[in-house]
Amino acid sequence: MKFIETRGNDGDHPLKVSFSSAILAPIASFGGIYAPEILPDLGFKFLQRHIDSNYKVLSKSVLSAFEIDIEESVIDEALSLYDHFDDPSNPVPLVKVKDDLYVSELYHGVTRAFKDMALQPFGVVLSALAKKRNENYLIMAATSGDTGPAALETFKNREHVQVACLYPDGGTSDVQRLQMVTEEAKNLKVIGIHGDFDDAQSALKRLLASSAFKAKLKEKNIHLSAANSVNFGRIIFQLIYHIYSYLELVRQNAINLGDKVYLDVPSGNFGNALGGYYAMRMGLPVEKLLIASNDNNVLTQLIQTGKYDIRGKSVISTSSPAMDILKSSNVERILYDLFGAERTKELMFQLDNDHYYELNADELSRLQQVFTADFCNDDEAKQYIKDAFAKGYLMDPHTATCFKAYDTCREKSLKTIAYSTAEWTKFSPTIANALTGEQGTSDIDALQAIAKEANIAIPDMIKGLFDKEIAHNTIIDKQDIEKEILDFLVS
Repeated sequence: MKFIETRGNDGDHPLKVSFSSAILAPIASFGGIYAPEILPDLGFKFLQRHIDSNYKVLSKSVLSAFEIDIEESVIDEALSLYDHFDDPSNPVPLVKVKDDLYVSELYHGVTRAFKDMALQPFGVVLSALAKKRNENYLIMAATSGDTGPAALETFKNREHVQVACLYPDGGTSDVQRLQMVTEEAKNLKVIGIHGDFDDAQSALKRLLASSAFKAKLKEKNIHLSAANSVNFGRIIFQLIYHIYSYLELVRQNAINLGDKVYLDVPSGNFGNALGGYYAMRMGLPVEKLLIASNDNNVLTQLIQTGKYDIRGKSVISTSSPAMDILKSSNVERILYDLFGAERTKELMFQLDNDHYYELNADELSRLQQVFTADFCNDDEAKQYIKDAFAKGYLMDPHTATCFKAYDTCREKSLKTIAYSTAEWTKFSPTIANALTGEQGTSDIDALQAIAKEANIAIPDMIKGLFDKEIAHNTIIDKQDIEKEILDFLVS
């Protein structure tokens, strides 16, 4: 299968590229990104064939359907990392919370967040490609809290790879920050910036598209790639768990194979939702995708009104910081799939230059055939956390936003799969406040309070963070990012 460009071709890039080329160099013509030229059919017959398949077997079959140019031994090694999740036989538990609401828990990997689902295998694949080509790569990552720890974990100490991870200082939870700044591997550089996630992501995209920066790297015999979901190597692994969770519903006798469901996705950069969209396009029986946002509700506005308007807006700090994003990169792949490259280029240039674009009536109608959306403020999220805990379910604030969308966005009484993207340990002060009303509690005190209240243990990988030495103290202005990275590569 070939991959093509979301904004059309500039004459300098190839018209089509392989999967390996798309993940090694993820930025395409005119600052666009790559999307599949066609999508495979993974409809009823495919689902029927995999009704009893475990996660690794299903994953390998999905990857095979995309005909990716990765050696089978590398794929097997990549998928073997799911054996290190809490339950290797079921790395993505599906938990019934209400009669027609099931939570797909995506956080049972090494960093306790859903990014492990994609970044654990992706790191193996990209590193293997670099080693096979005998090339050295700088992998850039911008994080709102979860991509960073997962990227650092998967790439640490791997040959031919160095990682520069950007995070907004003060824009992540303490646990997320500690997961990054305590990583000691010599091939990793963690950089805090004065700004928000959009600043970090904009810097990443600018450097990925910068000929001058690439030329400086070339002098060092280094190529450039990215671990963010602008890279389709992330997305291809993210669409798998939507299929798996649907099949789990069938296995639990909650639905019959072929019944439609809602997918309820907490959304920031839209990669998780894009995976569900692609699964739907490939034949998964989905009625609609429910898009849950926080007070940074640009996605709600887009889906409800057709307007993407960030003029004069700044990122609002919320209790669900991984969703504190205004420019959602993967919306671009939705625009491309629905409206084509020319229109996508026009809309994305308008967003870059004017901080605004508006869909016409027909385009909005087509978008709303697939998506519906709402947003959940912090007070509402805390109430959902409290109510769910009273009924026996402990969840983080990102998952709580899905409960609001479940209440307000469904038009039919269909089974709904909500996606829990992070373990409670990542945002313990918010959860402790929701459960007890305590304020200003430190992370470690909040963790202990929740563990006692819920009669559960704090995972060792979280508890141990507070005793580890800080390895990365760098916090800089965003205009100094390029110099800081280049200095790291010299060292």
